[in-house]
Amino acid sequence: MKFSICLSTGYEGLVYPVNFCTPQDLIRQGQLAEKLGFDSVWGNDHITPPNYVRDHFKDSPNFYDVLITLAMIAQATTKLRVGTALLVMPNREPVYLTKQVATIDQMSGGRFMLAVGLGAYREEFESWVGNRYPSPHRGDMMDEGLQILHKLTTEKVSSFDGRYYSYRNIEMFPKPLQSPFPLYIGGHNIKAVERAAEIGQGWLPGWRPFHEVAERIQMLHKHAEAAGRDPKEIEIAPQFSLLVGKTQEAAEQTYMKSGLVAHRVSLAHTGRDPAYQVSANLVGSPQSIVEKIYQLKAMGVDHCAAMAVAVNTQAELIEQMQWFAEEVMPHIK
Repeated sequence: MKFSICLSTGYEGLVYPVNFCTPQDLIRQGQLAEKLGFDSVWGNDHITPPNYVRDHFKDSPNFYDVLITLAMIAQATTKLRVGTALLVMPNREPVYLTKQVATIDQMSGGRFMLAVGLGAYREEFESWVGNRYPSPHRGDMMDEGLQILHKLTTEKVSSFDGRYYSYRNIEMFPKPLQSPFPLYIGGHNIKAVERAAEIGQGWLPGWRPFHEVAERIQMLHKHAEAAGRDPKEIEIAPQFSLLVGKTQEAAEQTYMKSGLVAHRVSLAHTGRDPAYQVSANLVGSPQSIVEKIYQLKAMGVDHCAAMAVAVNTQAELIEQMQWFAEEVMPHIK
């Protein structure tokens, strides 16, 4: 079982208070994660805050570009892997995205992972896209982007002509250092499961009630087999929230005071019932979290990925990372 932390590249206002961290803090958090034995750190991707954040905070949250941030963290570490959780594919021009991805993978010595998704807030996409396309469909844009990413990372010279994107006779080198390149598909809906089964090296959904996680893993395995793939080659890496407490009650009380609660409510439209946000996440005493992880492992989860830590200060984040590394990770075989 692997464990990784999601840093606040774009979580201010959503999970953490505004001005939660500086760029230097993000570097130090990556270095600490490496020292503590975490597999990786991940960053999320936002351009502008959703409406509920603007209504709640007077000051504007700081959103750092996830690719540049991860490149800096990779430079400041030696073994730690870095990944996007998630990069919003419809908000990115895919040809130059592929160039950036290949460059980071090369310069990090093959430590970069790309997880992509549609984005949780359609209002953010609509702010970005403006009047550029008539009736844009984010899923179709993502599918075209993924086709382009595959062509440019595997073919010597390629061309593409789609509804949203097109290019001719591009010869893009260097390719990513890793082969196959670790592309993770984000999202928990059926289409995301199918994409992951067909083309992903990993599936990185948001948290769900545990019974749903088990059902979708079985669905992914069946779809992968139907596509002629070995399901074991696809890493199952759900994103969970994390809050360790001395007791279950203390952990739940602290969690309910964190910014994650309002964030979960804002995402209820995705089908994730906020009523399950404690039971379906890694919130509790060290022993109860260990028990949850063993449940997940039995379902087929390989990686508790991009864990969002339910804290309000840098000191609390560091304490939680250390506590999890010392009191939980050593007990997972």
